[in-house]
Amino acid sequence: MREPVKDKGRLEHIISAINNVLEYTNGISHDEMLANKILCHAVAYNVQIVGEAVYRLSTEFKENHNETPWRDVVGMRHILVHDYYTVDLEVLWNVVQEDLPPFKQLIETFLSEFEEEKD
Repeated sequence: MREPVKDKGRLEHIISAINNVLEYTNGISHDEMLANKILCHAVAYNVQIVGEAVYRLSTEFKENHNETPWRDVVGMRHILVHDYYTVDLEVLWNVVQEDLPPFKQLIETFLSEFEEEKD
């Protein structure tokens, strides 16, 4: 049986998915993104990964970092997965522009805590 991915691995998945989104949308305007179906799907998929990785973080980790909007992130994942037909691309654009960059910084801070534990 495979060893389950631990919280550090989940955080690394989050960073990877956010980096994908930021790379895909770098220099892309609002209208360009909304007009590009493949780009919208790629962005939505990676935002789903962020939400899924957050969902799978341990309860203990999330409770120790309860200032983080975990429920909002998981809620977005649920919309993208279960209510895919109601996804508002304006909301997705706002998530990319406003929410992901500071969330990435926060996750990087959490990852640094794992490095500090090793020292």
